Amino acid sequence: MQDYTFKNLIVNFPSQFVIHVEFNRPTKLNAFDQTSWRELHDCFKQIEIDSEVRAVVISGVGKFFNAGIDRRKDSSRRFFNIRRSLIVLQDSISSLELCDKPVIAAIHNGCIGAGVDLITACDIRYCSQDAFFSVKEVDLGLAADIGTLQRFPKVVGNNSIVRELCLTGRNFSSTEALDIGLVNKIFQTKEETITGALKTASIIASKSPTATLSLAYTAAWNSAVLNGSEDLMEAFNATMEKRKPKFSKL
Repeated sequence: MQDYTFKNLIVNFPSQFVIHVEFNRPTKLNAFDQTSWRELHDCFKQIEIDSEVRAVVISGVGKFFNAGIDRRKDSSRRFFNIRRSLIVLQDSISSLELCDKPVIAAIHNGCIGAGVDLITACDIRYCSQDAFFSVKEVDLGLAADIGTLQRFPKVVGNNSIVRELCLTGRNFSSTEALDIGLVNKIFQTKEETITGALKTASIIASKSPTATLSLAYTAAWNSAVLNGSEDLMEAFNATMEKRKPKFSKL
């Protein structure tokens, strides 16, 4: 049995083969500090090898789902100028995307900055009616470089709206999030959102683990390998230059 004891996360098993991970810094609106990033990464690495887990639900304790990076504790400019810290942030978010267990985000109220980065790494996203979202990095003088510019367009299938949201940093509502395809479904309250996410997780957990893990593995492999491949870059460049792509031999 894995040890899921953390400072900034609450972890429990609400039903068979379903794990519920909750951000637990309610007085900080669940904003991420360096401990939170490390714990998130470690938690999902444990989940990945835990045979008792087939589906994951993520939510937040208190008022917000997640308020992004804790700027009061970590100076954002200093934080992002340190390459090692940036890699830690990216690895933490990627640990969700690369996890071979389906991950469902249950979002309520604020989902800001790094919170948006995080949910784009999940497989399924539910939110409450009062949820609002914002890619805030531009307001901090930063690029959205924890995965937003890579994952967000793939999730919504619209690079133009992603650019607008990243460049303006404006808030957008649960209804707009549903309209652009960021979330799958809107529930009336936080409690209903979490209940809905846990219900879906239970359905997934009841299916063949071989099938669900294979789907997750294929998606993770595509993300890790194909998205950074020479073939992808050549196809993109050829499209921009209006020519036929010239792919290298295997």
